[in-house]
Amino acid sequence: MGPEVAGPDARGALGCALADLSAVERIVRRSGTSFARGMAVLPADRRFAMFAIYGFCRLVDDVADEEAPFSTKLPRLLAWRERVARLFGDDTLPAEGSGGAVADPAASDSENAALDRVLRAAIRRFALREEDFAAVIDGMRMDAEEVIVAPPFRVFDLYCDRAASAVGRLSVRAFGDRSAAADEVAFHLGRALQITNILRDLGEDAERGRLYLPREVLGSFGVPLDPEGALRSPRLPEACRAMAARARFHFNKADAAMRRCDRAAMRPARLMGASYRAILRTLERDGWRTPEARLSVPGWRKLPIALRALSPWG
Repeated sequence: MGPEVAGPDARGALGCALADLSAVERIVRRSGTSFARGMAVLPADRRFAMFAIYGFCRLVDDVADEEAPFSTKLPRLLAWRERVARLFGDDTLPAEGSGGAVADPAASDSENAALDRVLRAAIRRFALREEDFAAVIDGMRMDAEEVIVAPPFRVFDLYCDRAASAVGRLSVRAFGDRSAAADEVAFHLGRALQITNILRDLGEDAERGRLYLPREVLGSFGVPLDPEGALRSPRLPEACRAMAARARFHFNKADAAMRRCDRAAMRPARLMGASYRAILRTLERDGWRTPEARLSVPGWRKLPIALRALSPWG
């Protein structure tokens, strides 16, 4: 349930106007994901910081995913870099109701301005870092400026860091832990989640002419380095199992780092890790027999996974 909209002077989480909080929550809920429900375990300040981080990621990702030439995407991504820099500067942001943010067409003017104000409040409250926002934008730029097909491992790992681990570095601070161990959780859990996503979305990515699996892994199993050829290869499951083993390695390293973190702060991270481990296990059981199909975890399996991850003893 979103915050109740009251008068213009009414304040809520992060000291932000209730109207701004409602606008940011609309951006999140419009995406149609279960993210908002997953963040319900957090106190209000942390929850709305995560909503603002998600809103930022969603809008930047929308730029990268558009069916448009890179020449039209690049100025918008650069505008996002400038927009983030202003959030970390001393410039006064537009007042509530006045708009004035660098507009992203995926959100209304009022939503753009509200997102900026809530993001700045989250940055100041939780010491979020500009370089992590910049890394997310750079990850989206990698996707926008060229079609990624069987990248070298160093490029693959950089993409995982920018597309997922950088989001994790922002998130763990909003969760309540800014320690080196929390950054280690972000490093490993981000890579584990991204690899799992890639293994789940092989068919969907191939339809867009993309193949994110690293060329070294594909080559070691004799899998063609093009999307269509890879999906038809009888040896693709072997390459996928090798990548699944890499994902499990990162899940295990993230678990070890979590044990050195604030336990309560890591509850959302444990939930995400448990949910994605279940996806990975489902993929491994299926064995990538039909890689063009997108598998999901049955609903009856998700509840005990979530309860176990959210338990203070889990």
